[in-house]
Formats: sequence, C-alpha cells, structure tokens
Amino acid sequence: MKSTKGIASMLAVLAAIAMIVAGPIMIYKGFSGQNQVRDQLTAQKIVFPPKGSEGLPKAEAGYAGQQVTTGPQAKAYADMVETHVRAATGGLTYSEVSGKFLATDGKDVKLGAVRQTAFMGESLRGSLMGAYQAWEVTWLVIGLGALVTGLGFVFLGIGAALKPRRVTVPASPESLFTSEAVAS
Repeated sequence: MKSTKGIASMLAVLAAIAMIVAGPIMIYKGFSGQNQVRDQLTAQKIVFPPKGSEGLPKAEAGYAGQQVTTGPQAKAYADMVETHVRAATGGLTYSEVSGKFLATDGKDVKLGAVRQTAFMGESLRGSLMGAYQAWEVTWLVIGLGALVTGLGFVFLGIGAALKPRRVTVPASPESLFTSEAVAS
C-alpha cells in the first residue's frame, strides 16, 4: 500500500510531466500564432504614409513608410485611421453620420459619401484592432507556456523531494556500534 507521501510524490511527478510537455507546446502555438498574424498583415500590403506626409499624424510619425506586419503596427495604423475618419466626419461616429444620412431619406449625396468613408474606415480599423488583439493574445500564450514549463520543473523537484526513502532499521541500538556498521 502506498503512503500518502508516496501518492503525493507520484501525483507531483505526473503533473510535472504534463506541464513540461504542455508548456513548450503553448510557446510553439504562441509563436505560430504570431507568424499567422504577420503573414496575414504582410499579405495586405498596408504601408504607413512617408515621413512628412500630411496623411501621417504626429502620433504615428515613428512608423513613417513602414509596412504593417506586427500587432503594435496594426494598432498604430488603426489609430491613424481613426484620426482620418474623425477628420472626415467632423468628429462624428459612423452611427451618428448614418443617422443624419437616413434622416435625409438618403438624398444627401455628400453625407452619403461621408457615411461610406466612415463605414470603410471603421471596418478597416476593426480588422486591424482584431489583428492587434490576436498578437497580444499570442504573447499571453507564450508567457503562460513559459510559466507552465517552469512550474513543471518545480513540481518535478517537489515530487522528487516527497519520494519516500527506504531506511534500514537496525535490529538493536547496539548493532549501530558494530565494526560493520562503523565501516559503512
């Protein structure tokens, strides 16, 4: 029959093995997810306006001329799009512009064009923010994978420390002082 310490040791080792296997898989999946986001963003060929361009807000000047290939770049571009949409709509949201357009029974052509601009801009912004969120989640998965791996090694150490040890008990206290016991 196993002792409580023996069962705890076995469970700790089993948990350690599971964590040591799962952690690197999580890390791999995180980096794989980043590659997928990078591939999708790269395929869109989105490039920030060149340095000094009117279309490049000061807040995004550090990205001048760069192609959008990472989550942080996608967020910066989305912020730039938001700046342009706000400028085009006079600070109104798509919903507000659309409400005004519908109030004209769809007859105001200029307002219809502003509505279309707001819709397209907000759609692009939403897609880019989705890429940014996915990028951030991949970092979370990578970090958790590293943590799980580390905890796996901690559990492995705990399991080894809890492993019951066999101890030979002498037949009598006097046998501890025999020449055989002293030699060993």
